[in-house]
Amino acid sequence: MKSLNEYVAVYKEQLHKGDILIAYNELVKFVMKLRTDFMKSLSDQYSFTGILHGYMDYTYFYYSNDFLKSKKLKFGLVLNHVEMRFEVWLLGNTLPIQKEYWELLRSAKWNKDRKEMPKYSIIEAVLVANPDFNNLNILTEQIETEMIQVSDEIVTYLKNNLR
Repeated sequence: MKSLNEYVAVYKEQLHKGDILIAYNELVKFVMKLRTDFMKSLSDQYSFTGILHGYMDYTYFYYSNDFLKSKKLKFGLVLNHVEMRFEVWLLGNTLPIQKEYWELLRSAKWNKDRKEMPKYSIIEAVLVANPDFNNLNILTEQIETEMIQVSDEIVTYLKNNLR
């Protein structure tokens, strides 16, 4: 294993090249714009929180509605930087809530190939596996369409299967 100094040297070298810094900043700006656009177009269905940055691994924001809030749940629209794809995550407000819902949803279609609970969520559904960042307007429409479809499907599933 490399030392931290060796990792930092590689990191510094890559930042000086500039490509990673530009790409990261543009990706975060795009997610910020998604949030703003969705606040305008979907405010009748969901409320949205601010942008959260992971450790260069995820950029995301939460969105929820009254039903989800009553169940102590929320969604996250996630840009997974490592896989470079957009995902919707169903999350609990706390880890114990996530574990409780994982037990209820472990056999749902979104978790059919999972043996254990995801690290940060209850469900992780891929929206756009190979985003085309050269046409952000089309990508925005694609993400919104898929996000609404998946979110509605999960909410319907929850309403029909929770006690």
